[in-house]
Amino acid sequence: MTNEEDFLLEAIALAHSNVEKGGRPFGAVIVKDGEIVATGVNEILVTKDPTAHAELNAIRAASRTLGSANLKGCKVYASGQPCPMCLAAMYMAGVSAVAYAYSNEDGEMYGLSTAPVYAELQKPFDQQSLEIRHITVCESHVPDLYAHWKLTQ
Repeated sequence: MTNEEDFLLEAIALAHSNVEKGGRPFGAVIVKDGEIVATGVNEILVTKDPTAHAELNAIRAASRTLGSANLKGCKVYASGQPCPMCLAAMYMAGVSAVAYAYSNEDGEMYGLSTAPVYAELQKPFDQQSLEIRHITVCESHVPDLYAHWKLTQ
């Protein structure tokens, strides 16, 4: 495979295969230097893990394959539009680009859109449906957590 459409078709094929096995219709392929280094499918139903999205499983596999949590230079090809969690993970991992075949609009009529989550995350913390609070806790006999970490680096 040498072009983006081929990589997207591979992600879609993984998603179709996952559906045939009773899974959700999502697949992802991670490519570096024109070669597939990892793939993943949505395993939420199998693992009972709500974070077992295709993109996250592919990121985990790519990190193991490449021996690094830094995926700079990698591109993600996903069957569906990445949810905010997966997109954030791509940023955190340093992924260089992402392309997807099916949009939130395509999945909406099937209950597969994450557009409401994107909308919720755009609100200030105090307006989101999830209670989010910052509580400062310090113990005088314990070093500051972040300063302690920095000293160990």
